[in-house]
Amino acid sequence: MDWTDLIDTAFKVAGNSSQTNRAEAVRSVEAAVIDGELPVASTAGRHPDHFRRGVLVLTTHRLLFLKDGKPPVPVPLPAVTDATVNRTKFNGEVLTVVALTGAHRFEDVIKAEVFAEQVREAARNARAASTPRPAAAPAAAAPTDAAPAELSTGELSAGDQLLGQLERLAALHTSGALTDEEFSRAKQRLIG
Repeated sequence: MDWTDLIDTAFKVAGNSSQTNRAEAVRSVEAAVIDGELPVASTAGRHPDHFRRGVLVLTTHRLLFLKDGKPPVPVPLPAVTDATVNRTKFNGEVLTVVALTGAHRFEDVIKAEVFAEQVREAARNARAASTPRPAAAPAAAAPTDAAPAELSTGELSAGDQLLGQLERLAALHTSGALTDEEFSRAKQRLIG
């Protein structure tokens, strides 16, 4: 599937048959494509600040919201920590994407549960791709009498968790997924 097919499908789902809007969306997305970025999925939804539906486009690097030829609103996938769906009486299925840069809410999303799962999977893949892998695993240190009891594989101390989150933030910043300002804000939120 290419960008045109993906965006055309999403515009049809949104009920927007304007060829001009579709062509404008394709041009704006293709102009902002990152090297190696590929389309993954799309659906229709509404941003709370807009009355009419727009298009949500999921790529290998970002989640984009497109509406009426305006520049895409990007959410970098390595920064995404969760995607949840709630159903409300007035706003239909509401997709909330939580990222280190803030929360993003999209209302009246078509097939929101399926799309949320695709966002979570793409975010996991993007984080895995942006996390530097060590060349060789370090040798395990021999336990000493003074060493605390070992944690099981699934348990990490609060310090280890914080360090892991800070390392991921630094990797996102180094890769260009986060600006200096976004990096500073996210780091302050973690450190408190």
